[in-house]
Amino acid sequence: MHNIIRNTALTIALGVLLLSGHEANAEMAVTGPTSQPVGHYEFCKIYPQDCTQNDIVAKARLDDRTWQTMLEINDAVNVAIAPRTDEEMHGVPELWSYPTTEGDCEDYALLKRYMLEREGFPRSALLITVLRQPSGAGHAVLTVRTDRGDFILDNLDQRVLDWEDTVYLYLKRQSEKHAGKWVGIADDRGILVGSVR
Repeated sequence: MHNIIRNTALTIALGVLLLSGHEANAEMAVTGPTSQPVGHYEFCKIYPQDCTQNDIVAKARLDDRTWQTMLEINDAVNVAIAPRTDEEMHGVPELWSYPTTEGDCEDYALLKRYMLEREGFPRSALLITVLRQPSGAGHAVLTVRTDRGDFILDNLDQRVLDWEDTVYLYLKRQSEKHAGKWVGIADDRGILVGSVR
């Protein structure tokens, strides 16, 4: 019964999104090539097959099925993986890896990316994204590029949100053309981010 109610709610949520005239131009504007995070550089040395050129650059088609899949995978990973820092798990400040029972923000994003790709989402639409939280702390999420804009899967939020509806300042993300390269993001929404002292 719970699943029926939840599935109905998911379908209604997508219907509201589609009927509200959500424009396909709600995409992050990119500024061109930028530096690859050190953790991702090291990740690519261990998993080179996950850091290659994308032969096809495509967006995910947003419909009931893809919307429900994004919600379910975001929820499943957020529930299954316990939050722990790289320092606590590995004794190092930064280590990107696929989590099994615990992980930090980029580990959640990597697992969600892997699971969505297995569900048929194009790899070029699944982009690890680095940002700043309102506190000024760094954070990583998964951006899903769709034909109705860019959506964020976040371990700090059970909801899947349009990137413009989040409180983050976006800095850079993987290139949709090459999973091992990164591009800067022109986030001009005027989000206030606290200074780090």
